[in-house]
Amino acid sequence: MAEDTAPIRKGEELPLHQLADYLRGKLPGLEEPLTAEQFPGGHSNLTYLLRTGAHEYVLRRAPLGPLPPKAHDMMREAGVLRAIHPHFPLAPRVDWLCEDAAVIGAPFYLMERRRGLVVRTNLPEEYAGIPDFAPRVSGALVDCLAALHNVDVVQHHLTSIGKPEGFLERQVHGWTGRWRHAQTEPIAQMDHVVEWLERNIPVSGPPALVHNDYKLDNLMLDPLDPSRIAAVLDWEMATVGDPMADLGLSLCYWLHAGSPGADDNQVTGLPRADGWFTREQFLSRYAAQTGRDISSIGWHEVLGVFKLAVILQQIYYRYAQGQTSDIRFKDFHLRVRSLCATAYQLMEELR
Repeated sequence: MAEDTAPIRKGEELPLHQLADYLRGKLPGLEEPLTAEQFPGGHSNLTYLLRTGAHEYVLRRAPLGPLPPKAHDMMREAGVLRAIHPHFPLAPRVDWLCEDAAVIGAPFYLMERRRGLVVRTNLPEEYAGIPDFAPRVSGALVDCLAALHNVDVVQHHLTSIGKPEGFLERQVHGWTGRWRHAQTEPIAQMDHVVEWLERNIPVSGPPALVHNDYKLDNLMLDPLDPSRIAAVLDWEMATVGDPMADLGLSLCYWLHAGSPGADDNQVTGLPRADGWFTREQFLSRYAAQTGRDISSIGWHEVLGVFKLAVILQQIYYRYAQGQTSDIRFKDFHLRVRSLCATAYQLMEELR
């Protein structure tokens, strides 16, 4: 299996000697020399692979530069993982948490290293000979989301991770605030979407664990069996609330990269292949696995596309303000415009 790490990007290096001195005696293997590589995927938090002797750890920290309030909170993410892992083992185990920003320049945590394949824009070589790859991955993705939402948050005392009451109202209000703070140009379509979302908030069913960024390239698949998930990654925004928000956002990643203008808006790593689940198959399988009422899913799809636009706009804002020089972000405003058009179109279809 090909390595999924790369040399660390310029400007994002870790102070390895200082980090090794801090970790020595706290975790197994830290008596030996420490090396680091970077997981190059993703556009948000920085993720590194640490090697020391026979041991490997994954380090997560916030991106460089000024950040939106409450965003990229590694302390909260580590706490969420520690609470969820015993009841949903696909969430990686946290091994260490450091709140002292002086060690590497920001708070960070270390978690176990899971091995597997992350499907982004190309089909991994390991899966090239599997003719039913697409439906197997489709089913695994839906089943895993259903399993997450089937965790009993009351029985396992997980409700304190979030605030289920008023969850959707806070989602609309919070993401609207983020949008307005990060705007770099006026987009009238998004103003209409925000107004419509505020006027049509649906009634929520029983609360559940909500990943809040559940998509194909946040899953790690077994190298030998694409129907088996090895890990679910990136729990930064996880909470307890209305699981339809997760379902709606997942559908947006799954489907709307195929919308008009999608070639300029690749927010998903979905590779082209026959057999991917349609929207109807996705929803039908989820409903069968959970027994939940999915009648409000249209509203949640609009919310999901809106959230994707905000996430990319926040990243582009940092680039436009010179807070990051990562060239990958220079055209994100074009992707944002496309997402705004998609959200508006979905909203119009529901009127």
